[in-house]
Amino acid sequence: MQQFDVVIIGGGPGGYVAAIRAAQLKLSVALVESQHLGGICLNWGCIPTKALLRSAEMLHFAKNMSDYGVSVKDVKFDLTKMVERSRNTSSQLSAGVKALMKKNKVTVFDGMGVIGPDKTVTVSQGTQKTSLQAKNIIIATGARAKILSGYEPDGRLVWTYKEAMTPKAMPKSLIIVGSGAIGIEFASFYNSLGAKVTVVEAQERILPVEDKEISDFAKAEFMKQGIEFIISARLGALRKLKDSVELELESPKTIVKADHIIMAIGITGNIENLGLDKTKVKTNLGHIITNTHLQTDEPGIYAIGDVAGAPWLAHKASHEGVIAAEMIAGLKPHRIIKENIPGCTYSIPQIASLGMTEAAAIVAGHKIKVGRFPFVGNGKAIALGESNGIVKTIFDEKTGELLGAHMVGSEVTELIQGFVIGKTMEATELDFMHAIFPHPTLSEMMHESVLQAYGKALHI
Repeated sequence: MQQFDVVIIGGGPGGYVAAIRAAQLKLSVALVESQHLGGICLNWGCIPTKALLRSAEMLHFAKNMSDYGVSVKDVKFDLTKMVERSRNTSSQLSAGVKALMKKNKVTVFDGMGVIGPDKTVTVSQGTQKTSLQAKNIIIATGARAKILSGYEPDGRLVWTYKEAMTPKAMPKSLIIVGSGAIGIEFASFYNSLGAKVTVVEAQERILPVEDKEISDFAKAEFMKQGIEFIISARLGALRKLKDSVELELESPKTIVKADHIIMAIGITGNIENLGLDKTKVKTNLGHIITNTHLQTDEPGIYAIGDVAGAPWLAHKASHEGVIAAEMIAGLKPHRIIKENIPGCTYSIPQIASLGMTEAAAIVAGHKIKVGRFPFVGNGKAIALGESNGIVKTIFDEKTGELLGAHMVGSEVTELIQGFVIGKTMEATELDFMHAIFPHPTLSEMMHESVLQAYGKALHI
C-alpha cells in the first residue's frame, strides 16, 4: 500500500490546483482521476465553450465589418473547424496540466477512487486495483447535469453539453431549457451561427441570479439578435419525432418545435460510489456539507468545488483547493467569502457580476446608493463600436462599502476583476473615486459608475 500525505479524488480545476499547492508545501500528493486531467471545466466546460464562443464572436464581427469601413464578402463558417479548434484547445491545456503534475512531483493514478476505512483509497481501473493510504483526503469529484424524468439525453435529439459542443451538423432550430450561464452561452453561440433558438425559463426572468436590471438589459439585447424567450414556463411532455422534438408547455399553453433540445437546468454533485457511507461525511441535496475551511464531519477529509455546493464555478473550486491544501499543511488560510466570488457569462454581450444585487442589498437591510454608467457614454466603447452595455455599482450609504457590481457589455468579464480586488481589499467609494483610470479604456466606466452613485459623474 502506497503512503501519501494527501490523496485527492478528482483532477478538475479544484483537484489539480489543490495538488499543486499541497506539493508546494512539501506534502506527498496523489491525484486520482477517472477520465481527463482538467476535469469537465477544461475538457467539456469552461475552456472549450469559450473557444466556440470566440469563433461565434469572430463571425459576428465579420458580418458587421462594413460598420468599420472594411469590406468582407461571402462570410461563411465551418462548423467542423470550429469544433476542431475547440477540442484542440482542451487537449493542449489538458497536456499542460499533466506537465504541471510531473513538475510538482504529484503522483497521478488513473481510475475511480473509493474511500475505505482509516482513510484508505482504492483506485480501480478495469480489473486492476491499487490501494493508497492517506493522512488526508480531498474530494474534488465535481458535478454533472441534472436530468429530468422524460427528458433523458439520448445523444441524438436530446443533447447534453457534449453533443452541443461537438455537433455533427448545424441545427436549424434549437430549444434550450434553462437560462443560466450555460444555457445563455449555448443560445448565444448557436444564434450567432444562424439557428433559430428558443430559451425556456421557469423563473420570471432570464439569468435569474443576476441583478434584475442587468438581466432585463441582456434579454433585450438577445432578443434584438433573434433569440426567443419563454419565461415563467412550466414543462409538459417532450415528444421525440423522427428528426425533431416537440416540447409541450403547460404554462404558457403552447408547443415548441425544434431539431434538438438542450437541458441546462442545473447540476448535482458526484457523491455516489465514493464510499462516503463508511465515513461521517454528510451530504444534502446532492452535495457534500463542509465548514468554512472545506472540512467535512470526518476528520481529515475535505471537499472542494462543485461537489461542495454553489457557486458552481471553476475559480471558486481552485481557490477552495488552495485553502484545503494549506489547512492540511497546518497553515491558517482565510476562509472563502462567497460574496467576493465573481460570476461571468461569455455570451454576446457578456455579463459579469459580483456581490449583492440591488434587491438583495435592500432585503439585507442596507440603505444603498446605486450608480450606473452606460457604454454609450464611454469614448473607448464608441470607438470599438460596442456602445450597448451598462456598469452598475451598489454601495452601503453609511459605510461606503461596495456591496455589488454588475455589468453587461463588451469585455465585462475582464473588467469585473477590478471590482473583485477592490471588494476583497474592503475598498470604499472614496478608494474607487481617488483611483486614476487610464484613458481611453472601458475601465473608465467603472470609475464613472461609482461617481454616479454619489452624484459626481462627469460624462453623463
